[in-house]
Amino acid sequence: MKTMRADPLSYLGAELGELRAKNLYRPLREMSAPQAVHTVIDGKPVISLSSNNYLGLTTHPLLVEAALKAVRDFGVGTGAVRTIAGDTTLIEELERRLAEFKHVEAVLTVQSGLTANSGTIPAVTTDHDLIVSDELNHASIIDGVRLSRASRAVFPHRDVDGLEKVLREARASGGPNGPYRSIMVITDGVFSMDGDIAPLPGICDVADRYEAAVMVDDAHASGVLGRNGRGTIDHFDLHGRVDIQVGTLSKAVGVMGGYIAGRQHMKDFLTQRCRPLLFSTSQPPAVAAACIAAIGVLENEPERIQRLWDNTAVFKKGLQDLGFDTGISETPITPVMAGDESKAQQLAARLFDEGVFATSVVFPTVALGKARVRTIVTSEHTRDDLQACLNAFEKVGRELRLI
Repeated sequence: MKTMRADPLSYLGAELGELRAKNLYRPLREMSAPQAVHTVIDGKPVISLSSNNYLGLTTHPLLVEAALKAVRDFGVGTGAVRTIAGDTTLIEELERRLAEFKHVEAVLTVQSGLTANSGTIPAVTTDHDLIVSDELNHASIIDGVRLSRASRAVFPHRDVDGLEKVLREARASGGPNGPYRSIMVITDGVFSMDGDIAPLPGICDVADRYEAAVMVDDAHASGVLGRNGRGTIDHFDLHGRVDIQVGTLSKAVGVMGGYIAGRQHMKDFLTQRCRPLLFSTSQPPAVAAACIAAIGVLENEPERIQRLWDNTAVFKKGLQDLGFDTGISETPITPVMAGDESKAQQLAARLFDEGVFATSVVFPTVALGKARVRTIVTSEHTRDDLQACLNAFEKVGRELRLI
């Protein structure tokens, strides 16, 4: 009989216990139906307010058929990384279509929005550079900055004057290796937890004055803001003034993957130095084909985006009229602030009891004391769906004394 080996990672059990005690532990839920407005979570039929499927494209017939055809024509995988096994024609077509859609010279696709950030930032910066990041940027931006050898600074959230102060001091004093070769300002276009929009015109103006590059993560703006969902750069008409755009194909686009958009020489450089591209197998044919179909839907069905914003206005006003604190949201991302981590967990649990799936968000995703339930309505929610959700929020909100 084998002697059981002592577990050298046993401390993780104790740390899990601490998470549970502090109401910071969130169990994974099991979905047994399509990712749609009406779905089934843990065996219970619910109305979902927890998906980033803004336009309902995960089940769009054109995307489904494109994916099925790609599997029949190309199989289920690509076999290796792109620099070894080569590109599929579908990936080449997807990158061409995305570049046209975003009004840039070139686009490179990778496996996710997270890898777009974590692969791009350390590839394009060195220890002779400075990265200046909004304090509430997404975790994937923070990870990318940590992987870089560049110096780093943080500016207060959406504070253009604060950004200018950082840039002025950086240009005046330089870094540990002398004057900075380059400075890169990085911001989310739409911030994923509060739903507010970056002041990109001011950021670009300040960056121009101090000869800094601008990088924008448009994950929650692609498919939501701008003409046909082209994102925050189009929303503010800043084409040609943002050097790098990154984003995801898993939210409003409805599939999966990430993209990096900008000049052709940047794409060419990243094909040589972006580690997710060099060391991880590329997107399956079905994914690339479905993403191509999604671009067509964005171009040809703009009414989906209008419905999204109409539903957002109705639901946001409904929550506010009930007395809920929805923070500073300007987009379909609408947080319902609870503050206390336990209260946020209770709110999500009781909403689930009432047939509404809206998950709690706690530390480390948001700061301690800033816990909330984050909601996202989609273009596919009906007014009856929204009213049913508002009724559940009213019942549970009064029960928990949030309103």
